[in-house]
Amino acid sequence: MNAESFGDLIYRRFLRPIAFVMDPEKAHYRTMGLFGFGLKVPVFGALLKKSLHVAAGEDAAVEVAGLKFPHRIGLAAGFDKDGKWLSELSTMGFAFVEVGTITPKAQPGNPKPRLFRLKDDRGLINRMGFNNGGLEELIGRLKNRPKGLIVGGNIGRNKVTPNDRASDDYLTCFEGLHPHVDYFAVNVSSPNTPGLRELQDRAPLTALLNRLQAFNRAQDIHRPVFLKIAPDLSDAQLDDIVGLVADTGIEGVIATNTTISREGLQMPDADVQAIGAGGLSGAPVRSRSTEVVRYLRQRGDFAIIGVGGVEDGPSAREKVDAGADLVQVYSGMIYTGPGIVRACLSGLGN
Repeated sequence: MNAESFGDLIYRRFLRPIAFVMDPEKAHYRTMGLFGFGLKVPVFGALLKKSLHVAAGEDAAVEVAGLKFPHRIGLAAGFDKDGKWLSELSTMGFAFVEVGTITPKAQPGNPKPRLFRLKDDRGLINRMGFNNGGLEELIGRLKNRPKGLIVGGNIGRNKVTPNDRASDDYLTCFEGLHPHVDYFAVNVSSPNTPGLRELQDRAPLTALLNRLQAFNRAQDIHRPVFLKIAPDLSDAQLDDIVGLVADTGIEGVIATNTTISREGLQMPDADVQAIGAGGLSGAPVRSRSTEVVRYLRQRGDFAIIGVGGVEDGPSAREKVDAGADLVQVYSGMIYTGPGIVRACLSGLGN
């Protein structure tokens, strides 16, 4: 057996078929649990690590927002909300992992079921609702984070916090995580927390980011700040984002979060409607997220992390060609498996 294909083979022939007959949320936790267990098994674990090892050359390294990344491929927030699998994800070869979205207090999120596969579309719909163990639990784990792995902190507000006090929640997370992460992602674009997207309006968003930046500038170490935006913004709203980046001095934008659109899906309309509300990610949002990346790059000179429908070499290349400095995957992990980093780098010539 070729050791280079061992991890992909195990996932494609054994883990994914089993996972895809399970509830998606349960499958997520059990698959990662099995992966972690497998890494500890003698011989099997060694083969697994060897097959997933990413040997990106020196020419693959990039400096973005003052941080040096060994290559461009990272994992988006939502996959490892509480930082439970940073060691496993580092083994998969990710240059950086974004934990969260984290809120000051632990919260259970929305009622289950809340995660759904669209197999024919290679997508997911989720309405998780910022389920997480809270700030203090995450800080405890980050104190033992793997060396060499760049970690970003994606921050949000608790569901019970009204928008007029949202900046308090964001600042609490920002202050708490500041010593423990390498950069921040400010999430105001999830469709699954009531009223959250209203914070994308220029006035409240400017006030929020200026408050975070005031704390940031007062620290001995400056942490880059990225704004995570929705793919559903109009051109006028995107123009506001470009101006806002300049006004607040944040380092860049993550484009994009999930979409509320359901256009162009292969899944029958009745089945889509039966799933209900939630954000759509994966291949269905690939084109629109790339459009947003390209629009922002043409109008602004700031760092851009491209995410949406990235699952292989061509889709990663598309984001970089559109102007993304870094690329994140999320839903692609479910469909491609643990070899996704190597697959994406192949499209970048690394």
